[in-house]
Amino acid sequence: MRAPATERGRLLLVLAAGTAVTVFTATVPLLRDWFDLRVYHGAVDTWIHHGGRLYDYRVPGTTYGFTYPPFAAVAMLPMALLDLRAAIAVGLLLNLAALAVVVRLLTGRAWRRHGWYGCALGACALALFEPLRDTFSFGQVNLLLLALVLVDAWLLATGRERWAGAGVGLAAAVKLTPALFIGLLLLARRGRAAAVATVVALTATGFAALVAPDASRFYWTDAMWDTARVGRLDYVSNQSLQGVLARLGETDRAVWAVAVLLTLGVWAVRARRAVAAGDWAAAFALTGLTACLVSPITWVHHLVWLLPSFAVLVRAGHPRIAGALHAVLCTSVVWLWFDDASGIDGFLGSNLYTWVTLGLLLRLPAGQSATGRPNRARSANAIDPAPSPAAPRMAHVSSQPGPAGSGDTAAAAATGTASGPGCGFTLSASSEPTGSTRPAAPNPQSSSARASS
Repeated sequence: MRAPATERGRLLLVLAAGTAVTVFTATVPLLRDWFDLRVYHGAVDTWIHHGGRLYDYRVPGTTYGFTYPPFAAVAMLPMALLDLRAAIAVGLLLNLAALAVVVRLLTGRAWRRHGWYGCALGACALALFEPLRDTFSFGQVNLLLLALVLVDAWLLATGRERWAGAGVGLAAAVKLTPALFIGLLLLARRGRAAAVATVVALTATGFAALVAPDASRFYWTDAMWDTARVGRLDYVSNQSLQGVLARLGETDRAVWAVAVLLTLGVWAVRARRAVAAGDWAAAFALTGLTACLVSPITWVHHLVWLLPSFAVLVRAGHPRIAGALHAVLCTSVVWLWFDDASGIDGFLGSNLYTWVTLGLLLRLPAGQSATGRPNRARSANAIDPAPSPAAPRMAHVSSQPGPAGSGDTAAAAATGTASGPGCGFTLSASSEPTGSTRPAAPNPQSSSARASS
């Protein structure tokens, strides 16, 4: 199918795609009624204005309350000045801004080549992506954390290492899972960045302890270890290794620990190889994938951490694979096994997003030598890698219509634009150690209750 040759044809296609996305979003996915944002707002409001204890708050009609570290609540204190509707509006704006930052960092300047048409189709594809739909509908914070982490990736890739690590540290203070990126900095022998991240995380955590000593004491000694506060491990939205084991009825923590150690081993080998080749995009993408797998609970909306992987696939010349995986994550298919995940079909289908994440960890193109790619002039603030031999073909197919279909267009759109190989980060010479020049429903998750996380 060829792209429309006229502006009028392109406009009609974009309008048709936008209508289809709107209808799909309004009818197929389950809307989440800002559940997690209502948790945040209610917990902070009760804590500040009514003298309640932060971790005692429960959303009316549910058993779910605040589950993040105390610093997250401290960072959300401005919510106490807003009513719920205003907090929802601010949350939407913050998530849109974070998404814009993520797309810009993952695509570089490539998006400009495709104008309004390519950007519109890319926006349609992003609107279909289930983890993003849920992030906005829940009022979640994961996009903000992803943006913080990717800013650090950009700083490292462009040699601006003075403040690298601050974003990772803040993200780890808000939520524990991004702390794995400190491990990546250590693997990469970026001691300064790892130290900055650790100091920022500890300083933020210490500040929260001063502001809310009782809440901090309760979280670190009790709430942190109680996964029941977050939700059932076997709930179909839990697309982590622990979720797979729980749906199999395997409750032995030793089995999960072995699976986690094996996963971390694979990540360490692949991430070090990527960093050695100056491929920060792949290194950060692999770390996001691993964090999703090893976390005890990874709800579907946490899988926004897969977005960098799609950018890496497109950059490496695999847009069709990226498009196919993006299409899978648009379908909400795992919910078909919400009531019963037994049998072979349940094992495969209810864990499908986990298989996608695991497959990306094992097969994501990473560690390709930067010397094997053609060089090009780079400005001081450029973050695009050198173009791959697939660039002409990818630039051609980026004009294909269809916001979330299979094939090259969907793959490009999965990264936030119909971009070509200009996605990701390449290590600059100044950051290379050798100095080389290598380039309101009570059931927000579905028809059953879930917890905020």
